Amino acid sequence: MVQALIDNSSTWARSIATVRHWIHEAQHVAVLTGAGVSAESGVPTFRDDTSGYWAKFKPEEMASEAGYRKDPPYVWRWYEHRRAQIAGVEPNAGHLALAQWAQQHPGRMTLITQNVDGLHQQAGSCDVLSLHGELRKNRWLNRRCAQCDLDNPAPGEPPHCPACGNLLRPAVVWFGESLPGATWAKAEQAAEECQLMLVVGTSGAVYPAAGLAKIARRTDSRVVIINPHASELDSVADHLIAMPSAQVLPLLFSSLEL
Repeated sequence: MVQALIDNSSTWARSIATVRHWIHEAQHVAVLTGAGVSAESGVPTFRDDTSGYWAKFKPEEMASEAGYRKDPPYVWRWYEHRRAQIAGVEPNAGHLALAQWAQQHPGRMTLITQNVDGLHQQAGSCDVLSLHGELRKNRWLNRRCAQCDLDNPAPGEPPHCPACGNLLRPAVVWFGESLPGATWAKAEQAAEECQLMLVVGTSGAVYPAAGLAKIARRTDSRVVIINPHASELDSVADHLIAMPSAQVLPLLFSSLEL
């Protein structure tokens, strides 16, 4: 048993050293993060929030335009519940490692996330491509009028425009909605042009985001999966590191002097 642990530790060390070298070599690194990264900070994943009153409702029924229009106050309260969950959550060591490396190496990293909690931005990452929007922000449900002011809505559940009655809604991508076009275009470009893509803490089951790893593979980029659990993208990886991202990312991105 002791020998097995030593062998496993040795394998991890070799994997870390290999990927560190690839990062050092790459002119451009793309990083795609998913719910597992946030879960390591204590954020419940979208489908695994089983706490309290809201546990009996299917998230998919609460995350659609049709559901919101059917009962805006009810769905708004659910999003306020989700916002309260992340209010006291802090970025973990993985978030911080990505932000610090990008600051030290301007222009060499594109950070793409499926997460809506804003923890990458809170850690100091700039120009994050938030494919599914941002939970802490709002936008208007309908076409805005001249008086629709996001900073000064009339109070209510949900808040609304005092002039036309337009409702605020969370600035997240709901089921049945397209990803923001400009953001997706930048993510695709990063996947096509990078020399290395790290896919971190995502199951690889949600498209089109999961397709970015396959784009990178088609353009001969190296692909590294960092996830303690098996993912649906493992087959396209050059390297698998089955460890938590908060443990791995600081090892990969700190003091890269090889």
